[in-house]
Amino acid sequence: MTPPSLYHRAMLNTVFSGQPTDKTPLLIVHGLFGSARNWGVIAKRMSADRQVIAVDMRNHGASFRDNSMAYQDLADDLAEVLQAHGAPESEGGTHVLGHSMGGKATMMLALTHPELVKSLIVADISPVAYEHTNKPLIDAMQALDLSKVEKRSDADALLAEDIFDDGVRAFLLQSLVVKDKKWLLNLQVLEDEMPKIVGWPDDVTGTYDKDTLFLSGEESSYVSRDHRKATKGLFPKAKFASLPDTGHWLHAEKPREFEAALTVWLSRYDD
Repeated sequence: MTPPSLYHRAMLNTVFSGQPTDKTPLLIVHGLFGSARNWGVIAKRMSADRQVIAVDMRNHGASFRDNSMAYQDLADDLAEVLQAHGAPESEGGTHVLGHSMGGKATMMLALTHPELVKSLIVADISPVAYEHTNKPLIDAMQALDLSKVEKRSDADALLAEDIFDDGVRAFLLQSLVVKDKKWLLNLQVLEDEMPKIVGWPDDVTGTYDKDTLFLSGEESSYVSRDHRKATKGLFPKAKFASLPDTGHWLHAEKPREFEAALTVWLSRYDD
């Protein structure tokens, strides 16, 4: 692991879509192995009537590297972005959307910095610890011999030996810079911190008493009715909805339906 002294702490890399309007801006927070660019199409479409702010989380994309992936640290990163670029507290804060790991980070943000969050949309994740691990994906990326990669199809063919799902490979390869032969992911830290990423702190206290939408993929295994008691305990105004025939990457599988659900949710505040 790289010593902490070699890391440079800075604000998250931030990508803006659209201009500020009289409507509350939207912050988008990607999941594990993702980046702001994964959300580019949705951000552009949602920016037709409001500014959209997307970020690269620490150890992802163009953001800084750090040894910690604790959710309180990720939440503090997001708070810093909102304090610099979001709607002021006097206006109730900014709408915040997070998917998977990003969903957990935004939940922690809402619980610890509620004044910054006007409403919360959590995509396909619950505030619970999971037993699965994404280590096999990290192993495959670390094992990829980048010296043999001259074009993206080369990397895809090599990864296919270990990762059989075409969609998963395509998603991961968005974080590979072929010409520089490097990943835009701090793979070693993500591996080291995987228990924290799939987990959820057991000392979380307090509640977020504003509107929260938990939007899941109907076919996803990440969200179940068994999670609702824990969810309601932290988010008493939680509402639950799902997109049919959709898995964990619901925004990529059904982007128009996802955008429609998001638009309906945000329109409640636009009067």
